Amino acid sequence: MVVGGVALADGRLHAAPAPPSGRAKAVIQIWLWGGPSHLDTFDPKPEAGRDYCGPFDKPLTTNADGIRINELLPLLAKQADKYSLIRSMTHGNNGHETAAYITQTGRQPDRLVYPSMGAIVSLFKGYDHGYRGQLPPYIVLTNPQGRFAEDGFLGARYKPFATGGDPGQKRFAVEGVVAEGVTDEHQIARRELLHGLDTLGRAMPSNPDFKQLDTCEKKAYEMILGDAGKLFDLATEKQEIRDRYGMNTFGQSCLMARRLVEQGVPYITINSKGWDTHKQHFETMRRRLPELDAGLSTLLDELAQRGLLESTILWCGGEFGRTPKVLWESPWNGGRGHFGNCFSHLVAGGGFKGGQVLGASDKTGSEVAQRPVHPAELLGTMCSLLGIDPDRALPNQRGIEATVMPAVAEGAGRLKELI
Repeated sequence: MVVGGVALADGRLHAAPAPPSGRAKAVIQIWLWGGPSHLDTFDPKPEAGRDYCGPFDKPLTTNADGIRINELLPLLAKQADKYSLIRSMTHGNNGHETAAYITQTGRQPDRLVYPSMGAIVSLFKGYDHGYRGQLPPYIVLTNPQGRFAEDGFLGARYKPFATGGDPGQKRFAVEGVVAEGVTDEHQIARRELLHGLDTLGRAMPSNPDFKQLDTCEKKAYEMILGDAGKLFDLATEKQEIRDRYGMNTFGQSCLMARRLVEQGVPYITINSKGWDTHKQHFETMRRRLPELDAGLSTLLDELAQRGLLESTILWCGGEFGRTPKVLWESPWNGGRGHFGNCFSHLVAGGGFKGGQVLGASDKTGSEVAQRPVHPAELLGTMCSLLGIDPDRALPNQRGIEATVMPAVAEGAGRLKELI
């Protein structure tokens, strides 16, 4: 059935008892879709020369000792004490679909499609374990990636709700909740017309099927006309705050993510497009990096000011990095290719320390030089901070023997340096 545009599966998993509570209550995943360059974001290499750093040869020092980041990220440079950088992420895969799958599930691809981190949180922190929010427990702003089925073998109940629309527009048209050009008055009139035409329902008020439909309708209109619908109205925010985030799709998505965390939604993904920069890479970075700087820095600051950072994990990165050596020749004209050998991610909040760097790349950013970090280790650490045991059985209707995260070598599996 569909409630307010959200598909709800009839079947439920026979999940194990609720996990112990963790320090973190929510995750905001900022997915830089396409793979951002580590050298041009969080691991600058000006000493490597122009063929590696391009025009970005003046990295900024930050308010955390020894940490430098790209020169177009001045606001984030002032908040490095709030986040940590992992400069030795690695999986070695250069394909978008496979790399995205590995990075978000911690698994190498095989005959099964495992659930993403968002679906796992939806399982253990969602409806099966006491979540009573009007909004789904796993929300994507604004479009799903389409790289793989994020719910995996868990099923449609754990699939993310993608809002669609654009929060940077005057009216954020959320799929199934806020319709462009349809006012609340029109929605009320439509509902009254629907009730007026429902002669069969009125003739059989005790019919259980009709009662179920009435319940679904009530929930749908609660989302459209109630507090859930109002939550997506960013015009209720002060314009000064909106301007700080940036009046663009990414900036307003960050603002929307903060509002969703305040409402208790446990997992939010922001899919930020435009990072697959095979051609004219540096021109694109001059547009993308200031947007990332404003949106992410303001989100960090607001979460901290509102007392939410301690209970909210902020995770920023993509499926891989980009080739350290610039492709100056035609047809790339200063582009960078896919690069899964070594890349960077940013983590903050929810129990992660700030002002730290874990791992290191070599002098050109081509290989991991210290402390390789595989996606399963990062995801397993986030699970632990959320109170989800990464080694526990992953319940499913298919009877598959699986754990939340794959088994790892002894001594690995938790980024103890950052928690």
